[in-house]
Amino acid sequence: MDNRHQDLDISNIMPRADRTPDAPAAPPRPVPLPAYTLYGEAQPSGLPDLLHLETIAQRSRLHEWEIRPRRHASLFQILVIARGVVQARLDSAQHRLQGPCAIGVPAMVVHGFRFEPDVDGMVITLAERQLPALVGAGTAWRGALDALRVTAPAPPALLRAAQALRADYRHMGAWRAAALDTGLRRLLLELARAGAAPAAAADAPAARARQHVQRFQALVEARLRQQPGLAELATQIGITPTQLNRVCHRVLGHSALGVLHGRLLLEAQRELGYTAMSVKQVAIGLGFADAGYFTRWFQRHTGLTPTAWRSASARGQ
Repeated sequence: MDNRHQDLDISNIMPRADRTPDAPAAPPRPVPLPAYTLYGEAQPSGLPDLLHLETIAQRSRLHEWEIRPRRHASLFQILVIARGVVQARLDSAQHRLQGPCAIGVPAMVVHGFRFEPDVDGMVITLAERQLPALVGAGTAWRGALDALRVTAPAPPALLRAAQALRADYRHMGAWRAAALDTGLRRLLLELARAGAAPAAAADAPAARARQHVQRFQALVEARLRQQPGLAELATQIGITPTQLNRVCHRVLGHSALGVLHGRLLLEAQRELGYTAMSVKQVAIGLGFADAGYFTRWFQRHTGLTPTAWRSASARGQ
């Protein structure tokens, strides 16, 4: 897995520049490239690794061993607990789990945890859009990973796969990316084949809404540069545009158009920040009719023109 400077689909983020009324004029500052954040972290600029691994203690001890309920729009997480107790909220269900156990949390599932201080475990986070490349879009185990899964007790093979991945993650030598791909694929396979049934869906409408949004995000990702119409995308999903807008608000807190524009803005910022393409080339490549319209659209969402944003970004501001 090439871990640096790749796409992360955070399609519900629509950054805007801060403005203070009547404040003295100041040099323009760029809006940082949208990137996922882990619990308790300020949102960083730049693009982080597609894979992140840390011990449970590293983060939860900073928050009195509690991770309050939240959800990620485009991340898949795996908690592997070798020893200790965790109280888990997964959607509207509550679980009390004793290690060894594992939890697979797909994107947009509400999750929160309270750990006992002696817990021994790790959290693996990856971009959910990487799953097809790792497991194959048509495989049965990909389907198993789409559902929220609680595996207790976790089998030894799953625990070994997690420890092997952790060792490769720490190792910075040759072929690290290939090792991470192999280790992560093994862990995902062991999670899917562990034999535990998916966690019971306590809120079937919420699960259906997540499925619709996941399908919408996949279509946006596949056809982003064509700027497809929302009515067309809704038809492909099998719902009306009104229903599409409703589920996006429910799951992501944004309109369907906001999701589409947020993903488009992320791509525009990435190309301005990481390529030498002209503003016109970026605009045409993203499906805009001309550079002038793209400039007005970009400025409306960020408070800066593409040229000003690129210049400020190059200065590291």
